[in-house]
Amino acid sequence: MFKVDDFVQSKTGGPKMQVTRVEGELLWCARIDDPIKREIEVRADSVNLYHEEGDFGVC
Repeated sequence: MFKVDDFVQSKTGGPKMQVTRVEGELLWCARIDDPIKREIEVRADSVNLYHEEGDFGVC
């Protein structure tokens, strides 16, 4: 469903993240506002593809 370089966001809101690794139902993502690109492990069913509404991201 998700692939490396997709942009995702938690279903409950939060920062825009870029998928860096995919292993089954687990994604490793990095916040786009993190210059170090620290990976965060998230479950694929807890995020949606990121989309913007108007000039702002969905938060």
